[in-house]
Amino acid sequence: MVEGLVILVIALVCACGVYALSAARVVKQYERGVVFRLGRLREGVRGPGFTVIVPFVDKLRKVNLQIVTMPVPAQDGITRDNVTVRVDAVIYFKVIDAAEALVRVEDYRFAVSQMAQTSLRSIIGKSDLDDLLSNREKLNQGLELMIDSPAIGWGVQIDRVEIKDVSLPETMKRSMARQAEADRERRARVINADAELQASKKLAEAAKEMSGQPAALQLRLLQTVVAVAAEKNSTLVLPFPVELLRFLERATPSEAAHAVEAVSGAVQAAPGVAGAPTPTPAEGEAVAGAGPGVPPGKPEAAGAPAPPASPAPPPPARRPARESHHV
Repeated sequence: MVEGLVILVIALVCACGVYALSAARVVKQYERGVVFRLGRLREGVRGPGFTVIVPFVDKLRKVNLQIVTMPVPAQDGITRDNVTVRVDAVIYFKVIDAAEALVRVEDYRFAVSQMAQTSLRSIIGKSDLDDLLSNREKLNQGLELMIDSPAIGWGVQIDRVEIKDVSLPETMKRSMARQAEADRERRARVINADAELQASKKLAEAAKEMSGQPAALQLRLLQTVVAVAAEKNSTLVLPFPVELLRFLERATPSEAAHAVEAVSGAVQAAPGVAGAPTPTPAEGEAVAGAGPGVPPGKPEAAGAPAPPASPAPPPPARRPARESHHV
C-alpha cells in the first residue's frame, strides 16, 4: 500500500513537471507573442520574458518586430519614353501590430514582396529614363507610398524603399555615351571660344597701350626672344638690325621722300660721278676760238654785244650727302 502511494506521488510530480514544461514559454525582447485558444485569438499580446499558456489548448505564435531587409527581384519594364530597362530595389519594413500581421494576411513577408514587385513595375512605366537615373529620391518616395498603403492594413510599416540598380541595353549605353561625349565637346568649344574672345579683348587693350609707346613693342619682341631662347632647342636668326626698325618707326613718308631727293642731287653734283654733265665738243671749240682778252666761258661774236654772264651754280650742300651716307 505504501509503495503504491509513493508511485502515485512520483507520477503526479512527473505529470506536473511535464505540464509546467509544456506550459512555459519565453518571448525574446524583439518578439511579441500572440496566443490562440482553441483557434480563437486571445486579447492582449504577450510581451518579452517568461509566460505561461494552457497546454494542448493554447497555441503561442511569436512575431519578430525587427526591421526586415528584403531585396526586390529585378523587374523588366518599358519607361514612358519607350526605353527597355531592368530595375531592382531593396525594401525595409517592420511589423507594428503582431496580431494583425498574423490574422489579416497569410504570409506578410510574401505579400510585401509581391506588392513591392508590382509597384516597382508601375513606377517604371510612369517614369522617364532620366528620372530613373538622376531623380531616384522622388521615385523612392512614390514607391514607398504605393507599398505602404495596403501594408498598413496588415500591421506592417514600410520604413524605406531604395532603387538599387538600373540596367540598360548595350545599344542604349553606347548612344548615351555618344550623347555625353558630344555634349562635353560642345561645352569645350564654347569655353574655348569664350577664352578667345577674352584674349582678343586683352590683346586689343595691350595694342592700344603699346601704340602710345613704340619702345614697348621692341621690349616685347626682346622678351619673346628671351622666352624662346630659354628652351635651348631652337636657333634664332635676326636678318635686320634693331636700329632699322627704330628708324622706320620714326620716319614719315614726307621725310623719306625729302631724303631720297637730297641723295639724288648730291650724287649728280659730285665730280667724277657717273651720270654728271660734261662739256660737249662744240662748246669747247667756241671757247678756243674766242679773241684774246675774252675770259673763258664768255664767247662774243664780232661787233655783237656780249651776253650777260649766267650766275655760277651754288656749291652742292654737304649735309644731305652726310644724310645719304648715314642712310
